[in-house]
Amino acid sequence: MLILGAGEPLASRGVHVVEAVGGGLLPFADGSFELVTSRHPVRPDWAEICRVLKPGGTYFAQHVGPASAFELIERFVGPLISERERRDPVGECAAAREAGLVVTDLRRARCRMEFHDVGAVVWILRKCVWWVPEFTVEKYRRTLLELDSDLRRGEPFVAYSTRHLIQARRPHPSPGVRRASRSPL
Repeated sequence: MLILGAGEPLASRGVHVVEAVGGGLLPFADGSFELVTSRHPVRPDWAEICRVLKPGGTYFAQHVGPASAFELIERFVGPLISERERRDPVGECAAAREAGLVVTDLRRARCRMEFHDVGAVVWILRKCVWWVPEFTVEKYRRTLLELDSDLRRGEPFVAYSTRHLIQARRPHPSPGVRRASRSPL
């Protein structure tokens, strides 16, 4: 995915931004990078990450954890039972291993978020537009007024942001073993 507007400011720092289409092969040869990093990938393509890493190369990323901020999200959209199971760090590590990576570190965090006024809730929902799709004050007026009433009693609304840090490496091949190429180049 190309981050709109990223190319120009990063070019001055010697970074070349390349657009990648989700679900396809990355436009890089096998073993192109010593480091692949990401912040909050939705669905890491572990096979592609492994393919573009050099043997001995490292993947280092912060992923959103399971049920992140769901206390707040579910207040607006109702229970999200099946979504609570997504982004499981143990499952992501298993998928990375299945793709051929060796997971060398997994760290989890559960960070407390406190909202003391309804304006802060509106602000975060406008910044994180994927939390409550099509959020508007008008559409969620009743929920916001109920939340405002609760907050005016002096207790903050508390939600938890979950994250996990994954570090993995592509192992060096065993002598005599060749890996099949999926390279588009």
